[in-house]
Amino acid sequence: MTSQNSTNESTSVVLVGVGGQGILLASTIIAQAALSSGYDVKTYEVHGMAQRGGSVMAQVRYGQKVYSPLIPKGAATVLASLERTEALRYLDYLAPNGLAVVSDQVIVPVTVSSGATTYPDMGEEELRAYFPRLAYLHAVDKALELGNARAANVVLLGALSTQLNLDDQAWEGAIKKCVKPAFVELNMQAFAIGRDLAKDA
Repeated sequence: MTSQNSTNESTSVVLVGVGGQGILLASTIIAQAALSSGYDVKTYEVHGMAQRGGSVMAQVRYGQKVYSPLIPKGAATVLASLERTEALRYLDYLAPNGLAVVSDQVIVPVTVSSGATTYPDMGEEELRAYFPRLAYLHAVDKALELGNARAANVVLLGALSTQLNLDDQAWEGAIKKCVKPAFVELNMQAFAIGRDLAKDA
């Protein structure tokens, strides 16, 4: 069900993952969809130390007037994560009634592979203890069914879009503008799959 905001409220989305997963592209598509819908939009990005493998966070806020790109803790309409435990790292950004959209993908950091720390063994049921509203997705598997694992970010995007007050035309136009022409159809399919997966969340 779509989350509707009154005209003087802003909608806040936090996207997280690791470098190379396409978090920044997903945030760009959200921002473009909101802009084309006539909203004021602010974005903010935090990159990990490594281009690939480091933690990445992107924040998107839109509304009639947005004064700051920074999302206060406990205010995000949606927290979307392309890596399972990255969702836990940023869980305090999610509003009490917000939706967590989490991909089941596991990317083991260097600190774990080197033996310095251990990777939290948390599946869907364990995550539900932290996120009462959870859409748990096999995003990479769904993207692979379309022939390209890199479309997992747009599967995630489709799922989180069910909570945002932006119409289908805005999303379609944003994907066409932000994605290379050769991959538009693939990403439109990935987006539709994500929306379907999250419709009951």
